[in-house]
Amino acid sequence: MTTSLNGRTALVTGAGRGIGRAIALELAKTGVSVALVARSHDELAAGAASVRELGGTAVVITADVADPNQLARCATRARDELGGVDILVNNAAVVWPLGPSAEIDPDDWAAAIGINVVAVASLTFALLPAMIEQRWGRIVNISSGVVARPTSMIGGNAYVTGKAALETHTVNLAAELAGSGVTANAFRPGSVDTAMQAWIRGQDPDRIGTNLHQRFSRSYAEGSLIAPERSARSLLDRLPGEETGRIWDVTDPVSHSSP
Repeated sequence: MTTSLNGRTALVTGAGRGIGRAIALELAKTGVSVALVARSHDELAAGAASVRELGGTAVVITADVADPNQLARCATRARDELGGVDILVNNAAVVWPLGPSAEIDPDDWAAAIGINVVAVASLTFALLPAMIEQRWGRIVNISSGVVARPTSMIGGNAYVTGKAALETHTVNLAAELAGSGVTANAFRPGSVDTAMQAWIRGQDPDRIGTNLHQRFSRSYAEGSLIAPERSARSLLDRLPGEETGRIWDVTDPVSHSSP
């Protein structure tokens, strides 16, 4: 069973560029009013302008999801300016710190987990009561294919750990919400041509690890990266449905509940 998203509202984090912006635009095309959240106001303004060119409604919220106070204000502003949030896409994430774990600052590792997991849960919990009350909501947490292949990203322990935790959080939350009308799913967007990918390629191989650097450089050189728009469309195809507790993969039209 699927429902129309027309007239719904959404909040998308990390919406200034890449996958987040592409998802915001795809939502707008379906008639969803969107709050775009990121740290860069200029990038958000450009994304909001694109939404409005499509005839949609866009709210710009400049916020650092790493800051609990900014995160709380973000949730409040989105509710106030959109009249509620029906759809939450937790896309904002960091890939740092990269390098041998024995050389990583534990505080940096913990900070990454805070952004990639704790901030996601905090924003979700802030918006969840209203979704439950209205008996409709869609929560999507953007994960990564590295969860299925943890050894494919040696040197990125914080990122791999955080995405694995994010998926278990999502599946457990979905089970808790069963029958409420609120769904929770994780989405592995594929290897997407984004600024994050470019940032990794620009790092010193001696610092982050030669194998890790070569892996990302090779994907780019071989042309195997997909456009953010393709990934976003794959997500939007699934979003209106009632499926919950799933790990969606952009390369696989059939969702599954575990890697």
